[in-house]
Amino acid sequence: MTADKPFSGLIAQNLTVHYGRNTVLDDLTTPCFPHGRICALLGPNGSGKSTLLRAISGLLPTKGCITLDGLQLGSLRLPERSQHCLYLPQALPAPVNITALEAMLAAKRIMPSRQGQSFADAPHEEDIQASLDLLKQFNIAHLALRELNELSGGQRQLIGLAQALGRQPHALLLDEPLSALDLHYQYAVTKLLTQITRTNNLVTLMVLHDLNIALNLCDLVCVLHEGQIIASGPPAEVLTPALLRTVYRVEARIETTADNHRFIVITDCI
Repeated sequence: MTADKPFSGLIAQNLTVHYGRNTVLDDLTTPCFPHGRICALLGPNGSGKSTLLRAISGLLPTKGCITLDGLQLGSLRLPERSQHCLYLPQALPAPVNITALEAMLAAKRIMPSRQGQSFADAPHEEDIQASLDLLKQFNIAHLALRELNELSGGQRQLIGLAQALGRQPHALLLDEPLSALDLHYQYAVTKLLTQITRTNNLVTLMVLHDLNIALNLCDLVCVLHEGQIIASGPPAEVLTPALLRTVYRVEARIETTADNHRFIVITDCI
């Protein structure tokens, strides 16, 4: 991974995105998302969170400038761009009859052939071991030889995350990576992503709807409202009752437990 340096990180400047005649993002400039920190993109439905991720990834036609450590991503073809800045959608591709381990190898473009159970490009033992190690990190090594079409949506989502990390990008763009996971895995995976982000000095940007996870487990938050960024910074400083009233139209207060965990208590809707 690229070592951190002055002005390093991911930033979008003067970004405009249209869907037909509808302008979703209008001349939007993000803060610089730094290496080694996990940042949550927050906001109500339709605020532009997923559009922002897809625009950064290069999957949408955009106006503006997007750079990662000074490299202009718009100058790259999509395959090369994804090597630097990898996007994982909320809706994963339909499951197919390959095993989780084969899917991990395919993500590295080391795809075993199913014909005669031989390998078209035989993977090295270290590639297989690295894939198994990633599955183990997500506590799903026992699924390595299970076919994807036999697995639950949550299990496939975990494999998708492991695939993304196996490609060793410099930046990860995750669109609601916790949406299909149960409560245990939501917290466990967020903690693991934080650890991996720090260890590998990644830029990790993910769309979340659970404000309490953002409040307690993320380093930074960036709040979108009607296609504009209205606040960004440390979660405890950004997620105030005033902001929740403006953005989410709820009356709420922030409680703090004895062990310094914070949680949002909603008292009324506006």
